[in-house]
Amino acid sequence: MFERIIRYCVLLCACQVLAAVSLAEGTTAPCKSTVTGDLRLHSLMSQIFGNTRTIRVLVPPGYDAPENSTRKYPVLYLLDGQNLFDACLSEVSHHEWEVDETVYRLIREHKIPPLIVVGIDHAGKDRPAEYLPYKDYFGDPDMPDPNGKKFPDFLTDEVMPLVDGRYRTLRGHDNTGLGGSSYGGVATLYALLAKPNQFGFGLIESASLDVGMGQLVRDTAPLVARPNRVFIGFGGKEADDPVINDLMVGLVRQVQANFKAAGYDETRLRLVIDSDAHHTEAAWAKRLPDALTFLYGSSPAGQ
Repeated sequence: MFERIIRYCVLLCACQVLAAVSLAEGTTAPCKSTVTGDLRLHSLMSQIFGNTRTIRVLVPPGYDAPENSTRKYPVLYLLDGQNLFDACLSEVSHHEWEVDETVYRLIREHKIPPLIVVGIDHAGKDRPAEYLPYKDYFGDPDMPDPNGKKFPDFLTDEVMPLVDGRYRTLRGHDNTGLGGSSYGGVATLYALLAKPNQFGFGLIESASLDVGMGQLVRDTAPLVARPNRVFIGFGGKEADDPVINDLMVGLVRQVQANFKAAGYDETRLRLVIDSDAHHTEAAWAKRLPDALTFLYGSSPAGQ
């Protein structure tokens, strides 16, 4: 009898433990947003791509202060808006660029002027089709022809009018920047070339320059677009295969050479090859302070 009671108690305890584990596994605590600063959201219906996305606008400190009511600000547009401000929205790495924290800190330290940062959400499964002007024969050889050649028009004809219509923006080439990473870096470089009078600043991170069998690299020779300053970042461990990684670094250095051939010196072009960096938001966040200071500081960082 006593043994049966013991076995019953052991079984009961085991069932309670299993129930507790099942409950814990089935109940996931909600992700706590990592957004800081004044971030405002807008919905944009694109006629060009036939879809809807969120536009995330980070206004600088004091934007609504009475003393700034007539002040206008330069604008930096960044792609993959889900990965810029809030780790909860970063589907793959669960890490963000830390744009809000970095921009506010650099403004506070007077390393960059107050500016508006606009995060443009990607289109989910249609992200490659929207960002790529050429097929990615290595990454997705069976992909249909992409629509990325329409992306510059999407920026200037749909996104920018929305932002300019709601915020006090400084407009034109000398007040407008564009940045992105990976396929977003491809879209950024292509837009700098396609809209030479629109974007004065370019932030290109870990761009997949092999698209179109290197056509985007060839597009920069000869270089006609004239952005004021361009920051290019890349990691030494972007790809698992070191041979492929060396090939990618070579393409990045060829773009650098093409910019130099067009008259760019170290005050207008900065290339950073981080030997230990991977293809991650964490790597882009690490390089972001140097990139923004170089692009928007009164003089390039380190000069």
